[in-house]
Amino acid sequence: MTYDGSEQGGPELIGGRYRLGERLGQGGMGVVRRATDELLGREVAVKTLALDSGADPAGALREARVVAQVRHPHVIVVHDVVEHEGRPALVMELIEGGSLADRLAAGEVFSPAEAARLGLDLLDALTAAHARDVLHRDVKPANVLLEKDSGRAVLTDFGIASLPDATTLSRTGAFIGTPEYTAPERMQGGDAGPASDLWSLGAVLCAAATGTSPFRRDSIGAVLHAIVYEEIRPSARMGPLVPVVRGLLERDPELRLGAAEARRLLAACAAGEDPAALAPVPTLREDALPAVPAPAGADTAAGGRGSGRRRAGALPFVTAAVAVCAAAATVAVLLAMQDEPPAGPPGATGTGSTATSAPATTPTPRTPVSGAGRPLSRQVTDESGFSLLVPYGAIRSTDGERVVYTSPDGAVRVGVRIRPVPPGGAIGVMRTSAEDGPKTNPGYRDGTVEETTHRGLPAARWEFTWDGFTRAEGARHTFDVAWEEDETLYDVWVSAPVSRLEEARTRFGATVESFRATGG
Repeated sequence: MTYDGSEQGGPELIGGRYRLGERLGQGGMGVVRRATDELLGREVAVKTLALDSGADPAGALREARVVAQVRHPHVIVVHDVVEHEGRPALVMELIEGGSLADRLAAGEVFSPAEAARLGLDLLDALTAAHARDVLHRDVKPANVLLEKDSGRAVLTDFGIASLPDATTLSRTGAFIGTPEYTAPERMQGGDAGPASDLWSLGAVLCAAATGTSPFRRDSIGAVLHAIVYEEIRPSARMGPLVPVVRGLLERDPELRLGAAEARRLLAACAAGEDPAALAPVPTLREDALPAVPAPAGADTAAGGRGSGRRRAGALPFVTAAVAVCAAAATVAVLLAMQDEPPAGPPGATGTGSTATSAPATTPTPRTPVSGAGRPLSRQVTDESGFSLLVPYGAIRSTDGERVVYTSPDGAVRVGVRIRPVPPGGAIGVMRTSAEDGPKTNPGYRDGTVEETTHRGLPAARWEFTWDGFTRAEGARHTFDVAWEEDETLYDVWVSAPVSRLEEARTRFGATVESFRATGG
C-alpha cells in the first residue's frame, strides 16, 4: 500500500470519535486515511475496506486479532476496531514518513549498513510474529513503514497473515501475496512456515540496497519462473549484505538461513563489519549442500540413501555432492599448495554446534597460491575429527552427520561423513548408493562401483554423472570413496560441474590423500 499524502477525505466522524482526514494510501483491499482521535487528541491511521474490493469484512477483524497478539516496537499497533459503512475499520498508530516502497520509487537506495539495520528491525518483527505462530505472508516494501524522525521500521498489513498450516490459496483459489516477494515453496503450493517470511525478507533487503526486487520481470509468469527456477545472483552493489541475502534466498526452506544466524550477520553488517568473514551457512539436512550463489541441491553421498527423501512440500533445489577417486599422479600438485601438513592433531577446534560455519576450522599458518598468485586450496582441521584439503575460501556447513566445504563460487564441494561401519561395509554402502542413484539424482548415468583398498584398508569407490536438480545447476560429476578403519567408515567425496571434471578429479585425489582422522 503506497502512502502518497494526496487527496483530502471528507470530515466524517466514525466510531463516535475518529475524524477522518486525508487519504494516505490505497491498496487492493482498502484505503488508509489520516484521522484524529477526538477523545484522546492524537493522530491515528484508519484502514477502511473498499466497497468494491470483494474483501471479507471478517478479515479486518481477524487482522486486528492477529496484530493484537504480536506486540512489538516494529509491528504496527492496532488501537481499535470500529464500524464504517457497515464494515469494520481498523484504527492504527500513525507512522509519519511513508513506506519503503515510497522511498524506492523516489530513487532512494540504502547503503548496505542502512539496509542491514532495516533488516534487523524487520527480522525482530517477524521473530515476534513467529513466536506467536503467526506468518505475515506479504513482507514487501509497501508493507514496511519508515518513521521519519527515528528511522524505525514498522511492519504493517497483516491482512493475509495466517497460522503455519493455513493454505496458500484463498477460498476462491486465488493466490494471496505479492509474487515478487513470495517464497518458491508457496508459489508451488507447498508447506509454508517462518522460513517463507525470511525468504521475503531477503528479497526486501535486495530491493532496499539496489532499488528493485531481484525477481522483477515483465510478466507474472516470468516472475514465477525467476523465483522457482532462475539462477539467483545477488548484486555486487550489496557488498557485505551478499552472504545473508544468499542464505535467505536459498530455495529449499530447510536449508534457508535461520533467524538467529541472519540476525548475527545483519548485526555485523550494520556495525560496519564484513559478514563474509563469519562464513554464514544454513543448517543442512543429511543429504544437503549449501547453495552459493546459484540454486543448488544435494547429491546424496554414499551411505545417506535414506536421508535422500525430502519431506513433502520441500523443493528439490539442492544440488549434489557425492564423492570419488582420482589420479595419484596429479595429487602432488594440490598437496604442494596446502597450508599445513595433513598429519597431526588439530591446534584448535570449533564451537561444537550442530550448524557451523568456516570459523569452526583451525586457522592456517600461510596462504597457498596458484601460479597466478590466487588462493587455490588449504588444509583445514575440522572440529568433527578430521583434517583435509579443501578449496581456499570454502564455506563450511554441517547437519551434524556430514560436513561439506563449498568453494566460494558454489561449484566445487568437498564432503566428509564419519560413522560406525554399517552391515555390508564400504562396498555394501556404495552398491546400495548406486542402486538408488536414479531415484536420488536426476539423470543419473555412467555410474560405476568397485571394490578397492585405501592405505591397505577395505574400501569402495563410486563415480557417476547426473543432470543436477535445476537447469541453472547443470550436469555434474561426482567422486566418492569410503573405507573401513578401526570399526569406523570414512566417506570422502568431491562434486563439480562436468565442465570442471579434471579439476574435480585432481582435487579429489589430493583431498583423499590429505585426509587424516584427528579424533576431534
